[in-house]
Order: sequence, then C-alpha cells, then structure tokens
Amino acid sequence: MSGGTGGGPARRRRGAAAAGGRAGAGGRPRPHPGAPARPRPRGEPRGVGGEQVEGRQAVRELLAAGRRPVREVWIVSDLEPSAPIDEIERLAARRGVRVLAVSRGKLERAARTDAPQGVLAHAAPLREVDLDTLCRARPPVPFLVVLDGVTDPHNVGALLRSAECAGATGVVLPRHRAVHVTATVAKVAAGAIEHLAMAVVPGVPNALRRLADLGVRSIGLDAAAPTSLFDMDLDAEAPVALVMGAEGKGLAPLSRRRCSGLASIPQFGALGALNVAAAGAVACFEIARRRAVSAGPRGVGLSP
Repeated sequence: MSGGTGGGPARRRRGAAAAGGRAGAGGRPRPHPGAPARPRPRGEPRGVGGEQVEGRQAVRELLAAGRRPVREVWIVSDLEPSAPIDEIERLAARRGVRVLAVSRGKLERAARTDAPQGVLAHAAPLREVDLDTLCRARPPVPFLVVLDGVTDPHNVGALLRSAECAGATGVVLPRHRAVHVTATVAKVAAGAIEHLAMAVVPGVPNALRRLADLGVRSIGLDAAAPTSLFDMDLDAEAPVALVMGAEGKGLAPLSRRRCSGLASIPQFGALGALNVAAAGAVACFEIARRRAVSAGPRGVGLSP
C-alpha cells in the first residue's frame, strides 16, 4: 500500500500483492502461533499489552504518536475509500510501516474486538513505567489515575480515554485481578494508550502508601463517602491520584483505608450510582477544571 489519497480498493489489492504474504517486518518469518514466547532478558521492562490495536482511531493514533515500533497494518481490501483510511496509509508510509491488504474474513478471524472497522495493527507492547517515575516527573504536576481491580475492558478503555483527555499524566494498574491493555481496551481508549504512562504494581494498597511517601494525595471514589468531590478541599497545583474501585464492589477495604481521603459524586436521579467509567470521567474532569482555573482552559474537543 502506498500513501496519498484516491485509488481505494484497487490500490489496496496491488499493495497486498507486493507485501509478499506471511513474512514479518524486514522479511523475517513470523513465529508460529504455538511457539513459546521469547524469554524476557533481565532488566528489560515488562509490557502491559497493546500488541494488537484495532479500529481506525486507535490505529491512526498508534502511528501518529510514534512512541513504539509498529510491525504492520492490515486493511480490508474492499473497504470504501475514506479519509481516515487514507490518513492511516500516509502515516504508515511516513514511518516505513508495511501495510497489507487482506480479505475481510482474514481480518475478522484475527480480530479480538467485535467491530475492528476494517483495520488492525501489530505493534510492540506498551512498556511499564516505574511508579516512582510517574510521581516525580514534572512538568506537569502529577495527576494519576489508579484502577483498583477494574476488570471490564470497556470500562478500562473508557477510563483511559477520559483520563488522557482530562490531562492525567499516568495510570496505575494492579498486576493481578485486573484488565491490562487488551485489544478491546485499546479500541475503546481510541488512542489514549499511546499518550499515557502506565505503572503496574504488585498491589494497590502498597502503591497508595508509596504515593503518600512521595507527596501524592490519593482520593478514593466511594459512593458512600459523606464528602462530595465537588466540595473537597484540593490543592489544584499539588500532585493527586484518583483511585477507582472494581465494578459493583468498589474500592477494596485496605485500599479504602490507604487513601488520603474519600469522595463521592452527588446523585440526583433514581438510580443508585454511576458505573466506574462514568464516575471516573466526572472525577477526572473535576480535577481538570480545578487545574484549569489557574492555568487557563484549553477547551474540550469531542470526537466520535
């Protein structure tokens, strides 16, 4: 495939013929799917997932951000011409990433989401960042989101998208009993994973203790908390971490105790509570609003 506009499906079929079948980047054979994973060399950072990215916005952002190697991009050969697909092709050409035209059936068999929108990419995994690094990096002042056992990939993806749009500087995930960056998370996050540093910790309670040692105030979202997030006394210029608990169960008891404070989001309707993705979005933008008062708002852009 080549960059530029026009050409549509016919050009994609020519690109597929030139790609040369199942060779990997640089002409190397791909490992068999059942082959054992290459052992991780000592000192090499672990990955948090994200090797397969699906959906037009997520793949476009993967290529545009340029933060990790991309092995190849698959595009369905009979897609109607469109501006988003043309942009993906241009970005891939600019980065020297091979684009393969494949049948719709082949892409859908490889896809791990329900609606890959005719495009997917294979990339190097996202790399973990050390928790201390997240807390010490400046500017901007750290604004972290801690997910305490959130297991629904749609909720995790939505939270990552909201966090990035609100200006969060990093995300903390537990290593066990939680979702990391699956293909569904990457698609729902719509490219946010390419801009958020992520730390994976053995346990959230100990991570919260470490955050306190490093001067980061942790605010746990708890529907039963008597203090509204909107009324909480927060220093907009100080490091802060929003802590969000699992769907249905909320914060784990020890995580709740380790938070610097607990806050609720006032409810005015008949339903008992927001789900974690919606509550997280409200909380992230409340932090963003307070920070914008002194820094000057950038405005919020909405996209599909």
